[in-house]
Amino acid sequence: NTRLNMKKILIGTHNVGKFREIAYLLSKKYKKISPTSLKIKSPRETGKSFIANSKLKVKFFSKYVNYPVISDDSGLCIKALNNKPGIYSARMAKKCGSFFKAMKLILKKMEKKKNRKAIFICSLSYKSKKKLVTVEGKLKGNISRKIIGKRGFGFDPIFVPLKKEITFGQMSKFKKMRMDHRYIAFQKLKKKISI
Repeated sequence: NTRLNMKKILIGTHNVGKFREIAYLLSKKYKKISPTSLKIKSPRETGKSFIANSKLKVKFFSKYVNYPVISDDSGLCIKALNNKPGIYSARMAKKCGSFFKAMKLILKKMEKKKNRKAIFICSLSYKSKKKLVTVEGKLKGNISRKIIGKRGFGFDPIFVPLKKEITFGQMSKFKKMRMDHRYIAFQKLKKKISI
């Protein structure tokens, strides 16, 4: 049975959307394991940057398994809001009660702003016994005037990538997963390690 000989990799996230996207990017040769299935909780994110947090997560999850781990820290940085919510993207949604409520709050704050520029940033860290590699992917775009689209997750329904007319929330998931910040970071990772 080839399933038994498959290499395992732990995708260090409890976010179902992120897990799905990272699993999609990873080669079919891996059996993708989730921390939830191993009953591992998430570490406290004490880093001051996406890179620091993705490293912190990958080191934390690596303590529990003897095979490679990949972790992500990502978020939305909005120019007119001093690059917030940034590394606090998920925490902002938690504080608001949901991503939908967080998006409504962001759009309210953006009502009078002319500059709607934003960047989606993703830092990916990969750790095996021998090495730790961290990369960062960035995708520029703009904040839409309203919440549009039921696809994607997180802040996808208010982010319009540069040169596109629709939000990530409106895009087919394959189109999104072949161009987003996580994809960009993953391409950089692939240049550094055979993954």
